[in-house]
Amino acid sequence: MYDYDLICIGSGPAGQRAAVQAAKLGKRACVVERRFQYGGVCTETGTIPSKTFREAVKGFRAYQRLAKTHSPAASMRPEMSDLLGRVSEVIGKEAEVVRDQLARNEVDLINGTARFVDEHTVEIWTGTGTRPVTFQNAMVAVGTRPVEPKGVPVDGQTILTSDDIISLEKLPRTMVVVGSGVIGVEYASMFAQLGVQVTVVDKRVRPLDFLDHEITDDLVHQMRRNYVTFRGGEGVESIDIVEMPQKKGVVRLDSGKFLVADVVLFSAGRQGATDGLGLDSIGVEPNKRGLLEVDEFYRTSCSNVYAAGDVIGYPALAATSAEQGRLSACHMFEQSTESMPEHYPVGIYSIPEISMVGPTEQELTEKKIPYETGIARYREIARGQILGDDSGLFKMIFHRDDKRLLAVHCIGTGATELVHVGQAVLALGGGLDYFLSTVFNYPTLAECYKVAAYNAANKLRLAEIFEQRDHVKVDVTSEDEPVRDVA
Repeated sequence: MYDYDLICIGSGPAGQRAAVQAAKLGKRACVVERRFQYGGVCTETGTIPSKTFREAVKGFRAYQRLAKTHSPAASMRPEMSDLLGRVSEVIGKEAEVVRDQLARNEVDLINGTARFVDEHTVEIWTGTGTRPVTFQNAMVAVGTRPVEPKGVPVDGQTILTSDDIISLEKLPRTMVVVGSGVIGVEYASMFAQLGVQVTVVDKRVRPLDFLDHEITDDLVHQMRRNYVTFRGGEGVESIDIVEMPQKKGVVRLDSGKFLVADVVLFSAGRQGATDGLGLDSIGVEPNKRGLLEVDEFYRTSCSNVYAAGDVIGYPALAATSAEQGRLSACHMFEQSTESMPEHYPVGIYSIPEISMVGPTEQELTEKKIPYETGIARYREIARGQILGDDSGLFKMIFHRDDKRLLAVHCIGTGATELVHVGQAVLALGGGLDYFLSTVFNYPTLAECYKVAAYNAANKLRLAEIFEQRDHVKVDVTSEDEPVRDVA
C-alpha cells in the first residue's frame, strides 16, 4: 500500500536507530539525508568533530608537557590545520560506519531534501528532480542548527557559531564566547588550553546551572586557572566587526562595556531545523524555537508522524536521541517496550570533562529528601597521580535512611566513562553496602567509588550517633538522681 513502512528524515542518532529498529522488525525502512555524508549534525558539525578536536587539543598539551624542557618548539602555538586534520578523517570514517550499518540492515538511503505533502506522502528533491515517496509512518529527526546573532553576518572567521569551528583557518589569540551553556563552555575550555585568552559572557550568573553547584564551581576554578574570564549576569546588546587594521569582533554589553577579540563564538542556543519540511500540510506546528512537541511515545499531533532527537528539545544528547528513535519505532509497530530510563548519564566534554547521573544536591534539598555525600579526590587515588590529574573531584549521594545510591557527579579525567558504574548500581537499586564490600582493580579511577563510599559511611555513622543523642531525654525526678530515658 505504501512505498515504506517507515521513512526517517535525517540520519543522525535518532533517525538511524529508528530505521535500524524497524528493519530488525522486518519492516521496509528508508532514511532521507540532505547532507553529503550520513550521521547528521552529530557526525558532521556536532558531537564527533568537537570531541575529536578536544582530543587533538589534549594531545598537543600532553606534547607540550613532555617536551617543554627538551624542545623550543614545545612553546609554539599550533596551527589550526594541524589540530583539525584528524577531525575530517574521523568524520569521514564515522559517516561510513553509519552508512554501512544502515545498508547492512537493508535500509534504503536517499540523498535529498524531504517535504511533507500529506500525512502519508513526502516529496524528495534529489538535486535533479522531485520524486514522491509514500509511507505508513514517518520519523522527523532533522536535529537543530545554531542560533545566529542579530545584526551581524556569521563569516566563519571573525563571527562564528559552533558549526564553524571545524573551518576556522587560524588559531586566534583572543576569543569572546557568548553563552555559557554546554557548547560554549566546552569550546571555551578547549581554546583556553591552547593559550587563547577567552572571555565567557552570559546573562546567567552561573554557567551550566543544571549541574551540581560544587562541580560547576570546581570547573570555573580550573578554567580561571587557564585565564578564562567569566562575565556572568551580562547581556549582549550588539556584535559588530571592525577593521583595526585586522578584523576584530566587538561585543557591546548591556552594561555599556565593550569586549574586543579576534574571534567571537556565538553559542546562545540552537533551534530546530524544521524550516521547509512542510509540516503545516500535516497539521504539525513547531514552537517558536522550531522544536516539535511530542507525547510519551514521541508522536507529534499527526498520529503517524513521530519526532525524536534534538528536534524535540531536552535532553538533546546523542545517546538519548538514539534511544528515543528505537523506542518510537517499537511503538509505531506495536512492539512492547519500556520507556527511557529516568536516570541517564550526562557527559560534558569540557577540559576537564564532567559527567553525572541522578539528581543534584540542590534538587534533593528542594524535595526535602534526606541524603549524605561521599567525596573522593583524584589526588588521593593512585591512578589520578599516574595520570597527573590532582584536581579531579568525585561525589556520590546516598539516601540517608536506606543508604540507596541516588546520584553520581564527577569532574576530571575519564569522568564520562567512570560514571557508568554508578549508573548501573543506581538502575539496579543498589547502595552503600555494595561499594563497601566490592573490590575494584588497582590502580584505577574506579577506586573513587570505594573511597567515596567510606567517606559517606563515616558521615552516616556520625549522623546516627548524634541522632541517638537527640533521642535521649533527661527527666530530673530529684535533685540528686536524674533518670535517663532513651527513646
